[in-house]
Amino acid sequence: MEVDFTNNRIKKDCSSIEAMRKKFGDRRAEVLNTRLKQLLAATNLEDLRNAPGDWHELSQNRRGQISASIGHVYRLIIVPSEDPPPTKPDGGLDWSNITAVTVVETVDYH
Repeated sequence: MEVDFTNNRIKKDCSSIEAMRKKFGDRRAEVLNTRLKQLLAATNLEDLRNAPGDWHELSQNRRGQISASIGHVYRLIIVPSEDPPPTKPDGGLDWSNITAVTVVETVDYH
């Protein structure tokens, strides 16, 4: 899958394991690195639905975003890069047709 970043700061923070360790600490950096590798290895988002990381769609003010756990309460937030994003008739995202994503942020939104 193609992975892009919302801005240069996020891209820099995720550019190497060293940059991730500096920003997020050792444990969260290792998990974030794994999540990014999962994204790059996937053909489409459906490949990750049941993969480690609790990948799931968000709702309400975060509708259209997808979350993956990167440790305790921290999440990697991505969105489909396609505009408009592929959707199902029920309005949810069509994970099988999402082949490019943009990393929005890493956050504790709880």
